[in-house]
Amino acid sequence: MPVNVSRSTVLVVACALLAVLVLAGNRLAKTGTASAPDVALPVETAASAVPDRLVVHVVGAVRRPGLYRLRKGHRVADAVARAGGATRKADLAAINLAAPLVDGTQVLVPHRVAIAGGAPAGSPSGTAASGSTGGASPPVSLSTATLEQLDGLPGIGPVTAQKIVDYRTENGPFASVDDLDAVPGIGPATIEDIRDLVTP
Repeated sequence: MPVNVSRSTVLVVACALLAVLVLAGNRLAKTGTASAPDVALPVETAASAVPDRLVVHVVGAVRRPGLYRLRKGHRVADAVARAGGATRKADLAAINLAAPLVDGTQVLVPHRVAIAGGAPAGSPSGTAASGSTGGASPPVSLSTATLEQLDGLPGIGPVTAQKIVDYRTENGPFASVDDLDAVPGIGPATIEDIRDLVTP
């Protein structure tokens, strides 16, 4: 048997359903926005804050001691190379060249220890650096030595000896053996060869 429903009843029911749908829609929209936290930005910021470079202090028997910036993952050997390489008097067997570098550390390249007789470890013990037949000769003073004395040093010929004399005439006495670097024709290798044989 048919049910008679008035138009006003249909309108009331339709309005009630519409109100329920609007409330449910608002609640779902708020829930959706609240459940989507923005976590990607802090993670990216934390990742970008980690430096990909490190700073180490290289000292000892290297040609250019100082502070150097290197990339993460480099080894002690890379730091020594950046400092100009080891000198001839370096004892590379005393350090681990394969060790990874850590930011803020000091890389010390030690000198070879002298053995009995005055020759450094690893060098021929039967040769005298100055060419003298007796005991160890006194070091040569760069500020007062004659041309003949300077010419007798290893790696220093008569032309370079004259340049040393000319340099000290123009600039005064040597304050350090490293001042020889300013004399034309004398490089770091020669300075290291004669460092133990001369004084300023």
